[in-house]
Amino acid sequence: MTWLLRRGSAANVFGGGIGDELPERAALGSRARKVIDDGVVDLVTGFRVAEFQQAGDGLTIVAEDGREVRAVGRVFALTGFRPDTGMLRELRVDLDPTLEAVAGIAPEIDPNIHSCGSVAATGARELAQPEQGLFIVGVKSYGRAPTFLALTGYEQVRSVAAHLVGDHEAAARNELALPDTGVCGGSGAYDDNAGGCCAVPETLQIGARPVTVG
Repeated sequence: MTWLLRRGSAANVFGGGIGDELPERAALGSRARKVIDDGVVDLVTGFRVAEFQQAGDGLTIVAEDGREVRAVGRVFALTGFRPDTGMLRELRVDLDPTLEAVAGIAPEIDPNIHSCGSVAATGARELAQPEQGLFIVGVKSYGRAPTFLALTGYEQVRSVAAHLVGDHEAAARNELALPDTGVCGGSGAYDDNAGGCCAVPETLQIGARPVTVG
């Protein structure tokens, strides 16, 4: 198995390691690193696909710089995802044309600038739609941006619920402190071989109650 990466280095590919307060992602990154270290997977960096060529029963994948991976039997392209907004077709919504995210939060979640650990909390004010009483929350509010964390969604729902019951002070309040993911910088930074690791706080703040992590 060959794993082709567009980015120029493997930095941050395996999550934040011991500095990642998202334990399941840290565990997944550890498993990925092990199969590479064990030689089960060959990791190739800086490989920007230019074309596929049919070669007998397999494919040859050609990079922009001329490198080739030959005799490929099957290709899995990890190209991201987009939300299904069909259920909103008859409603008045304001979505960013590029990210397909809620327009009010699009600048704050742009993956070219942010990682999931650097996106600020968003609430009722940013998530409100032109359709009266409609709010788009959760991963659907992020559109194609891969920077969503469940904790962010919980904070969105808390804010919207407060707004709906008339507690506008609580709706405007930010009660979320994101965990340190150990991965900083957006996809633009990855392409430039940049990105780094962030310091790890000892507690995670959810609302008014600190929770010890680790």
